[in-house]
Amino acid sequence: MTPVVAAAVLLAAVTHASWNAIAHHITDKLVGFTLISGGGALIGLVCAPFVPFPHAAAWPYLILSALLHVAYYALLMRSFKLGDFGQAYPIARGTAPLVVTVLAAVFAGEVPDGWQAAGVAVSCAGLTGLALWGIRGSGRRPDWAAVGAAVATGVSIAAYTVVDGLGVRASGNSLGYIAWLMMLGCLGVPVYAAWTWRGELTARLRPFAAVGLLGAALSVSAYGLVLWAQTRADLAPISALRESSIIVGAAIGTVFFKERFGTPRLVAAGLMVAGIGLMLHTAG
Repeated sequence: MTPVVAAAVLLAAVTHASWNAIAHHITDKLVGFTLISGGGALIGLVCAPFVPFPHAAAWPYLILSALLHVAYYALLMRSFKLGDFGQAYPIARGTAPLVVTVLAAVFAGEVPDGWQAAGVAVSCAGLTGLALWGIRGSGRRPDWAAVGAAVATGVSIAAYTVVDGLGVRASGNSLGYIAWLMMLGCLGVPVYAAWTWRGELTARLRPFAAVGLLGAALSVSAYGLVLWAQTRADLAPISALRESSIIVGAAIGTVFFKERFGTPRLVAAGLMVAGIGLMLHTAG
């Protein structure tokens, strides 16, 4: 992995944690995700005429990824409703590189070496620690519904990451792929919101339009950088490096949302980051 690719993925990590924080900040999760995903679809629509059309071989991946993104948005909304940002975000993002490592080996032939396998084990230890600490880190029993939603979100992230990694490589141009993916994959939530609210859609969205559309721009930028990077490096190391966003997410949750992180959850998140570092050990 070249320094330029690594820098692009690290920038994607920061922007990704930022748009997730925006989504969490908007109290009505459906409003937040409607603005962010709808804005993403609009950005894709505007950009599509000016970028190369994806090759035919990429379209099965695009369609499958669009369906997976609908599931991802639904699960992410659920996890943000049930748990606090400081817990839901690290679990969801920390799960993804573990699953990507397995899926990339099976479907892309990218078998991890010993360092990467060790990283998977260490990250699993961190993931278990986050789950056991529970939502508030105050000695209460873990809220398994919140943990389950966050883990399911991570699995959906891993699935579309591998699908898009293969798809963008087959597309011939990462910009064309991301534009069409935004149009197809981001329509589910706005369509559902329009059907649910009917004549009230504009009134519900207007108060949060500016911050929601900022989240949309950050979301498209973050994933566009990742897709570009996936054309230049293996999927598992890219996924692992992107999940350094866990650190950003934890800081945002503590500083801006006043959420208790606690020493046990801090240690657990540190283990996950250490595991990510091990997975990147031979990714140069």
